[in-house]
Amino acid sequence: MHFQLGKVKQPNYILYLQERIYESGCNQRYAREMRVESRIRYQGYSSMPEYPKGVSSDEEKNMQESETKALFSVIGMTCSACAGSVEKAIKRLPGIKEVAVDVLKDRTQVIFSPSSVNEETIRQTIEDIGFKATLIEETANEKCIWVCRIRIVGMACTSCSGAVESVLKLVPGVQRAQVALATGEAEVKCDHKLLSCKELLQAIDDIGFEAIIVGTGESRNKIQLKVDGLCNENNVQMIVSSLEGQPGIQDIQVEAELHKVSISYLADVTGPRNFIRVIESTGSGQFKATIFPERGGRGTHKQEEIIQHYNSLLWSLVFSIPVFLTSMIFMYIPVLKDGLDMKIVNMLSIGEVLRWALSTPVQFIIGRRFYAGSYKALRNGSPNMDVLVALGTNAAYFYSVYSVLRAASSPNFKSTDFFETSSMLISFILLGKYLEVLAKGKTCQAITKLMDLAPETAILLTLDDEGNVTKEEEIESQLIQKNDVIKIIPGAKVACDGFVIRGESNVNESMITGEPRPVIKRKGDAVIGGTFNENGVLHIRATKVGSESALSQIVRLVESAQMAKAPVQKFADRISKFFVPLVVFLSFSTWLAWFLAGKLNAYPKSLIPSSMDSFQLALQFGISVMVIACPCALGLATPTAVMVGTGVGASQGVLIKGGQALESAHKVECIVFDKTGTLTIGKPMVVETRLLKSMALREFYEMVAAVEVNSEHPLAKAIVEYAKKFREEEESNVWPEVKQFESITGQGVMAVVRNREVIVGNKRLMLKKNVAIPVSAENFLEETEGFAQTGILVSIDHELVGVVAISDPVKPAAQEVISILTSMQIKSILVTGDNWGTAHAVAKEVGIGTVIAEAKPEVKAEKVKDLQALNFVVAMVGDGINDSPALVAADIGMAIGAGTDIAIEAADIVLMKSNLEDVITAIDLSRYTFRRICLNYIWALAYNLIAIPVAAGALFPSTGICLPPWVAGAAMAASSLTVVCCSLLLKNYRRPKKLDALELQGLTVE
Repeated sequence: MHFQLGKVKQPNYILYLQERIYESGCNQRYAREMRVESRIRYQGYSSMPEYPKGVSSDEEKNMQESETKALFSVIGMTCSACAGSVEKAIKRLPGIKEVAVDVLKDRTQVIFSPSSVNEETIRQTIEDIGFKATLIEETANEKCIWVCRIRIVGMACTSCSGAVESVLKLVPGVQRAQVALATGEAEVKCDHKLLSCKELLQAIDDIGFEAIIVGTGESRNKIQLKVDGLCNENNVQMIVSSLEGQPGIQDIQVEAELHKVSISYLADVTGPRNFIRVIESTGSGQFKATIFPERGGRGTHKQEEIIQHYNSLLWSLVFSIPVFLTSMIFMYIPVLKDGLDMKIVNMLSIGEVLRWALSTPVQFIIGRRFYAGSYKALRNGSPNMDVLVALGTNAAYFYSVYSVLRAASSPNFKSTDFFETSSMLISFILLGKYLEVLAKGKTCQAITKLMDLAPETAILLTLDDEGNVTKEEEIESQLIQKNDVIKIIPGAKVACDGFVIRGESNVNESMITGEPRPVIKRKGDAVIGGTFNENGVLHIRATKVGSESALSQIVRLVESAQMAKAPVQKFADRISKFFVPLVVFLSFSTWLAWFLAGKLNAYPKSLIPSSMDSFQLALQFGISVMVIACPCALGLATPTAVMVGTGVGASQGVLIKGGQALESAHKVECIVFDKTGTLTIGKPMVVETRLLKSMALREFYEMVAAVEVNSEHPLAKAIVEYAKKFREEEESNVWPEVKQFESITGQGVMAVVRNREVIVGNKRLMLKKNVAIPVSAENFLEETEGFAQTGILVSIDHELVGVVAISDPVKPAAQEVISILTSMQIKSILVTGDNWGTAHAVAKEVGIGTVIAEAKPEVKAEKVKDLQALNFVVAMVGDGINDSPALVAADIGMAIGAGTDIAIEAADIVLMKSNLEDVITAIDLSRYTFRRICLNYIWALAYNLIAIPVAAGALFPSTGICLPPWVAGAAMAASSLTVVCCSLLLKNYRRPKKLDALELQGLTVE
C-alpha cells in the first residue's frame, strides 16, 4: 500500500493517516502500527504546535468546511515513483489540501478548495503527466484485487513483450500489466471477481506465446500440499469440506490429477501443519499429505531453457557443418571436388543435392521456432527479429531450391546455391541465443541467491508450561507456523523471522543487510530468516513466516524492481515499433539498387565473384542487410542493466524499487535529511541531571519515572531506562501509582504521584502551567541545546526541581558522509521537528549549513517541493511516519531500514543497514548503472548504424569487401550477447573507496 499525505489541519495528523488507511482498504497490520506510532510520536516533547502558526482553531474549522473531496481512477501507475509523480503534479495546483494515492487500487483521493480549483483541472493535470484519469464516486464494496505473475515462453525482443503487454491490458478486469523481457515474466494486477488466471493465460496463448502461472494472490500466505489417496471427486469434496471448517483459511484449490491442494490462509490464525493434520485425520487415515515438490521454479525454468537452446544448437551444427564443408572447404580438395561436382541429372550435381538434403531439416525443423515467432509477431502487428531471420533464410533457401531445380531441368544452366547461407545463418543465431540465455541467467542470480538463503529444514521445539523442552522434531521450513519455537544450532541458518527467547550467539546478517560484521543476539533480540548462526545455540519464537518474512519481502521487492521499466527504456520501445519494417525496406532497397546497378552496368563486372551473377550478388547484399540488423540489442540495453544493478544493490543492503528509482538517483542534486534516527543513532539516553532543589536523586527519578512509564515517547523511555539503574537490586520495576495522568501533545506529560502534582515537559508546558523557570535552569537549557541535547524540565507541586539532559548521539560516520556528498556536488539540508538549538548543534557537528527546525510533517514535504521549484532534483532520507509525506514528495525517497513500515513503503530506496554511507552507495550505484545503460545504447545504435551500410555493400566498390549472410548473422547474434555481457560487468561494482576508508576507521554503525 502506498500512502501520500499533504497538509493536514488536524492537530494529530496520524489520526488522519489512519483514516486514509482504513478508507483505502489497507491491511490491519499497518493500521495497528500506525496507532502505536501515533502514541510514540505524540505523547511527549515534540516541539510542534497544535495548529500551524497564525491559525486559530476557529479559522481551522472554517477552512475545513470549504473543502471538497474527489476520487479519481488513475490508470498506469506502477510503483511508488508513479504515485509520487501524481502527488507532486496535483499539489502544485492552487487550493490543494491533501492528496492520498493508492497505487494498488489505481485510485487517487484529493481534498481541495473548490474556489481555487475544480475536478476537471485536477483530472487534466494527472493526464498531462502521462496517466489516464477518470473521476469516480466512492463505492462501499471494494473490488477484489490481486496480482498474478505469469512466465511467458517465446518472447524474443521488445516487440514481443510490447505485444503481450498490450493484449493483457485489453482483458476486461485488468488494471495494470507489466511485461519484463529480461526475466520473461509478466505481472498483472486484476479484479479477481471479473476474470480468472485461465483467461489471462488464454489471452497470451491466443497471440502465440506459451504462458505458465508463477504465483497469484496479494498479501496472503499460500502452501501447496501433495495428497496421496486423492482418487475421485468424493475424496476432493471430503478434503475441501474438512479444510473449510478450519479458521483462517481464505481459499482452497484442488488439482486432483496432480494430487495437489493449494491453500491460502491467514498466518496469524493457522498454518500448514494444521492443514496436514486435518487432511490426514479425514477419511479414516486414507490420505497422506506432504509439501508439494516444487517444479518449474525460476532456476528450473532457466535450466530447461538453457538445455533446450543447447540441443537446438547441437542438432543444427550436426547438419550445418557438413553443408559448410561441402560448399566452402571440400571445393578446394581436388578428389572431393570431383566427387561433389559429379552430375546426376543434367547440370544437377551430387554436392547440390547433398547440401539441399542437409539444409532442409535446419530450415524447417530446427528453424521452425523462427517461423512460429514470425507468425505470432505478424499476427499481432509487431514484427520482430524472427521476421528478419525467417525472411533472410527463406530468401536464401528458396532461391537455392529454384537454382537446383533449374539445373536439374536444363543441360546448360549452372546453378549457384546459398544453402550454406540459410543453414549457417540459423546455426550462428542459435549459438548467439544460447550464449545470450546463459548470460541472461546470470542477471537473475541476485534473486536466486536470496531464495536459496532459506534453509530446507528446521528443528521444532515443544515446550511445557514452565518453558522446558519436552520434544525436538525436524520439520520442513515451509511448515513453520507463527509462534513456533525453533532451535538454531551453530553453523545453521535461521529458519524464520523471530526473536530470541533463550541463548546467545553471533549471527552473520551480511546476506540480508550487507553488514559484514556478525551481530550479537541475546534474549529479546530480533533475528532474520536466512541469516547464519555462528557459534551459540539459540531458541527463537517465530513472528513472521511465509510471505510475511523479511526474506520473502526482499525477494518480492527485487522482483518488482526488475519488472518495472526505467524511463530511458521508452527510447528503445519507440525505436522497436518501426525498426523491423525499416530494415525490411532497406533490405529490399539494397537488393533492388544492386540488381538495377548490375543490369545497367553501373559497376565493373570484374567486381562480381566468379561463382555469382549480378542477381545473386544483389540477393546476397539484401539478405545480409536483413539478418545483420539487431533489434534485440536495443531491447536488452536497459532491462539487463536494471536487473543486475538492483541485484548488486540488494547484495550490498540497498534495496532499489525499480528502474525509475535507479535512473533518477543519479540526477540527485540536493538531499534533505531528517535528524532523529537518520543523522543520529535514534536511541536517546540521559546524559546529565541538574537538581535545583535539595532531594535525593533516586527519589527524583522515582517520581519522574512513575509519570513517564505511562508514555511511549522515545524520550520518556530513555528516562525510565535511566531510572531503573537506581533500582538494580530490585527484581521488578514497579513504580509508584499515578492518578490523573495527562499527555499534552507536543509539550509533555503530567500526573499526581503520592499526592503531589508532577509535570514533566518542555519550556512551553512550564510556562503554560505558570511554573517559574529560574535563570540557572534557563542557562542549563541553553547549554544542553549547544551540545545537541534536549532539556526536559521537571516540576513538583508547581515548583521547578530539576532538569534532565537527554542526548541522541550523532552517527559516527555522519560528518564524513556529508563531506563526501559535498565533494560529489550534492547539497545537504537538515529538516527536523526538534527545537532550533538542538537542530543547529547537530547540523554544525555534521557539517550541514542549511537547517529547518520545528517542522511538522507537511512542512517537510513543502520544503522538498520548494527545492523542486528551484529545479533541484531532491532526495529525502528519513525513518519515521512523520517523514513519509516528504519521502513521497521527493524525487527519490530513501528510508532507513530500521525505520517504520510506512516510511519504508513510501520510499523508493531502502537502506537495510541503516547506515548513512549507503546513501552514497545508492547514488554512486545509480550513476554507475546509468552509465552502463548509456554505453549499451551507444553500442547497440553504433552497431546498427555501421553494420547495416557495410552489409549493404557500402565498402564493396572501393575495397571489394562484402559480408556473406552467415557472417552477418553471426555479427547480429554477437551484438545481443555483447549488450548482456556489458550489463553483467555491473556485478564488478565496488562502492567508493572513501566509504571503505570509513569502515577501516571503525565508523560504520552496527
